[in-house]
Amino acid sequence: MNKVKLGEIAKTNRTTFCVDDFDEILYLDTSSVTNGIFDDFIHLSKNDKIPSRAKRAVKDKTIIYSTVRPNLQHFGIFDNPKENVVVSTGFATIDVIDNLANPKFLYYYLTQDKFTNYLHTIATNNVSSYPSINPSDLENLELEIPDIQTQTAIARVLSSLDDKIELNNKINKELENLAKTIYEYWFVQNADRNWERKKVATLIQNQKNGDWGKETKQGNYTEKVTCIRGTDINSLIGNNELKAPERYILEKNNNKFLTDGDFVIEISGGSPTQSTGRMAYILDEILKGFDTPLICSNFCKSVSLKDKNIFYYFMFVWKQLYDNGLFFGYEGKTSGIKNFLFDDFVSSYEISVPTTKILEKFNKTVSPLFSTIIKNKQESSNLAQLRDFLLPLLMNGQITISEEQNKPIIAPFKLFADDDTDFQTWKKIGLAARGNIDEKTLRNIYEAIDENDR
Repeated sequence: MNKVKLGEIAKTNRTTFCVDDFDEILYLDTSSVTNGIFDDFIHLSKNDKIPSRAKRAVKDKTIIYSTVRPNLQHFGIFDNPKENVVVSTGFATIDVIDNLANPKFLYYYLTQDKFTNYLHTIATNNVSSYPSINPSDLENLELEIPDIQTQTAIARVLSSLDDKIELNNKINKELENLAKTIYEYWFVQNADRNWERKKVATLIQNQKNGDWGKETKQGNYTEKVTCIRGTDINSLIGNNELKAPERYILEKNNNKFLTDGDFVIEISGGSPTQSTGRMAYILDEILKGFDTPLICSNFCKSVSLKDKNIFYYFMFVWKQLYDNGLFFGYEGKTSGIKNFLFDDFVSSYEISVPTTKILEKFNKTVSPLFSTIIKNKQESSNLAQLRDFLLPLLMNGQITISEEQNKPIIAPFKLFADDDTDFQTWKKIGLAARGNIDEKTLRNIYEAIDENDR
């Protein structure tokens, strides 16, 4: 192992991007990447108002690391970005110097929890209006890294998991686009004027307010739940890894549990460019992926519909209204926080409701698409857990990589078969390195590893 400072093997904020060199730019803000998953870039032309923060240039294998609230994990690494890609000055860019390290290995190394937590501690202690770090804080990080060959082997193993996650994300994006295309063809391009118009409120069967409960079990707060906040909505239905907190609520409030067919709606939050009213759908397949019941936070509420045949249609209509900015017109403010005037909206706004026959046909058509999307997300979640499980083991040398028939093998896993006795032995290795992790998660990780790799 070699001890070095990050600044000895990489440069931060290497180049400033020149906006004037391009007729169109692809801009990435800090909120558009989380834990290596990139959302859509903002397309801007010379005629648009270019954000003043659009100044950081990137290249192949540039690591970007948000300098604001590092614990939010707004970091990623670029693979052959287009020349007109520019990122916000809210990121620090990190570029390896002359092959002194494997960039992908360095990315995985820097994104370990111990580093993000350490940097967040520095950020909270800095004198500024919000928790932030300086490029020098990154450059002064002390690293203990293996030789370049070992770095490359580790990066290859971890990248293989990320590649599968990325493939799942691309498949899900195509499935979502297909479902949207079907919706637009049936209900937008070929809308029937004779469809009955109804106020949104008449479609809603039930509303459940959110709950925040307590961080730990105490007194009558004994019901352990996973709490979906507004900030978790995109992760719940999108590609980002969901990091919703676990809380404890009163047992008598178990009527707030989310159930199949519910929608979670953000009623407080948003930003100047993002309205409140974001929505996530809840299906049985999603609920089965959690060890605890789901609730929404007190900045959200959940609703269920009277007629389940309208579920997918309602979801697309709501998203269309959100994307078109309609909900900006239904917002109020309390103590500087934007609130979605939900009751005003549902009691006044009307939508066209197709016939039951066409709704049933639409459900039958798109339901398998969303089942596949959820299955892919759950597989990606397991792969991400496996990656995060392996990461500290590989970095601290508790397991090593060997080459067998040109296939990377995680050496200690080879020793064990797949019976329960060897699972318990394997589990001890995992628990020793990982710390507190539930047995079901470890079992899922164990079963996810190819038998030939154990």
